[in-house]
Amino acid sequence: MATSITTPPSPGTALFESVESTDLVGLVEAQLTRAIVEGRLAPGSRIVEADIARRMGVSRAPVREAARRLERQGVLVAKPRHGFAVRTISVQEIDDLFEVRLSLELTSIELACRKADDAGIARVQALVEAMVREANTQPQHHRIATDLALHTLICELSGNAHLHRIFMNTQTEMQMIIALIDAVYHDPTAMAATHRPIVDALVRRDPEAAKAAMRVHLEDAWQHVRALFVKQHGAAPLPANA
Repeated sequence: MATSITTPPSPGTALFESVESTDLVGLVEAQLTRAIVEGRLAPGSRIVEADIARRMGVSRAPVREAARRLERQGVLVAKPRHGFAVRTISVQEIDDLFEVRLSLELTSIELACRKADDAGIARVQALVEAMVREANTQPQHHRIATDLALHTLICELSGNAHLHRIFMNTQTEMQMIIALIDAVYHDPTAMAATHRPIVDALVRRDPEAAKAAMRVHLEDAWQHVRALFVKQHGAAPLPANA
């Protein structure tokens, strides 16, 4: 059953920050996304426009438009006569998203090995090393954003605009899943370091090794996220052919 977000956060913290910009809808959308990814707006929670608008210091119109954008991204669902609510995640949706992500990212890393220029590969190397170096000092939302930025960059280096566009359309849902991954691993540095074999193979421009490393990376994350979800909510075991 959906729950309303009406009570104030604990003392010393704020659910949302005041927004001051001409791009109100974009900034409201970013704050809603971050609150959802971080679990401060839990699955099933109602998006109470008046309450959120008051907390952000904006009118209800940009909140409503931001909610519509997130609905189109599959993050929120419209409830007749009740506005919007954060979409609940099922184990089937976790499986579906990882299947899509695996297909997209195996293709992107293979193409990146063949098409990326040296400067692009150097950017990937630098990003991974920054992830490892800063893992234990950065907040969760920063780690999630950096992780997604790395995978997005690899997709960009594939040189395939259609592949990149499809990947971008799944970003917010991926952020929600990456948040679950981040919750599973108790050592953020070790989690960040799991990207190194992928990058090492990219540097060597070895597409088969890069695909194998990407598969290990994503399937390990899939197994861990699914196990956490099953523990918390109950579900069928992971299919044997996953």
